[in-house]
Amino acid sequence: MAVKDYYSILGVNKNASQREIKQAYRRLARKHHPDVNPGDKSAEAKFKEINEAYEVLSDKEKRRKYDQYGDQWQYADQFARAGGQQTPFWDFSRAGGTTKFHFGEGDLGSLFDELFGGIGTGTFRRQAQPRRGRDIEHPVEVTLEEAYHGTARLLSLGVEEPCSGCQGTGRIQNMPCSVCRGSGVVSRVKRLEVRIPPGVKDGSRVRIAGKGGQGYGGTRGDLYLVVSVKPHRLFERRGDDLYVEVAVPLTVAVLGGEVQVPTLKGKLALKIPPETQNGRAFRLSGQGMPHLGNSSRGDLLAKVNVVLPAKLSAEEKKLFEQIRQLRPNN
Repeated sequence: MAVKDYYSILGVNKNASQREIKQAYRRLARKHHPDVNPGDKSAEAKFKEINEAYEVLSDKEKRRKYDQYGDQWQYADQFARAGGQQTPFWDFSRAGGTTKFHFGEGDLGSLFDELFGGIGTGTFRRQAQPRRGRDIEHPVEVTLEEAYHGTARLLSLGVEEPCSGCQGTGRIQNMPCSVCRGSGVVSRVKRLEVRIPPGVKDGSRVRIAGKGGQGYGGTRGDLYLVVSVKPHRLFERRGDDLYVEVAVPLTVAVLGGEVQVPTLKGKLALKIPPETQNGRAFRLSGQGMPHLGNSSRGDLLAKVNVVLPAKLSAEEKKLFEQIRQLRPNN
């Protein structure tokens, strides 16, 4: 069976940084996600492969073991404990109807005990240690409105589940299961509805407990939604404060009046005092983004953009000329 090259799968070199690996994963995950390619089995298989590669390369310890042992990295600790001993081999020639196992000098039976759970009288004994399932990261993109109100997503995730061929034992009639290759689990795509809370921002990690990888005799891992927020055509976000420009007619800026200010839940009336200068910002308390995890909110800062009148009539020009004569230095 060919060795899987996780670096090639993600399209990065062996010296890639963790940031480069994460960026490559996010780019490929978006491209091959089953939601983007409905019914495309090749995209679904590629999505599973990408997740498998990222699971290993995003974890420093797993990556170190993979760099040393390839796709047998799961057995790195056993190899290390058996250090210096000759590599085992086995001969499937029949002798008296029994398959004979041969080992090199320096009894390696203990190594096989660790790798395969012990060999005795032609049977394998599975002795897997219980362990928690792996955590999974999944990218999610939301609009600013969705980040403000909260939203839901229906995701298609590549997850590991107990193998139906061997019922999760990893063996059939005392031999390794050919479906799961003795692991006891298989990968499949699972659809899951998740809730994204109000107040998320770029880089927010939303934990969905117990929805990660299947545990091996232990609990499931967690799912982490890695959020990115799309830019908005009106609002600029800084932390949990929002910034917006408000068009104010010249007459209102000079004499005072009211203008409508857009917010993410509707328009508000803003009172403009007389002689308001261009660029002045008004703070509307509590009209910004929700603080993630509590009920308080940031502020909205409305910046005045004075709009000069256009296509003046002759009478209007005359009035402005009179103002200029009254204020020759302004």
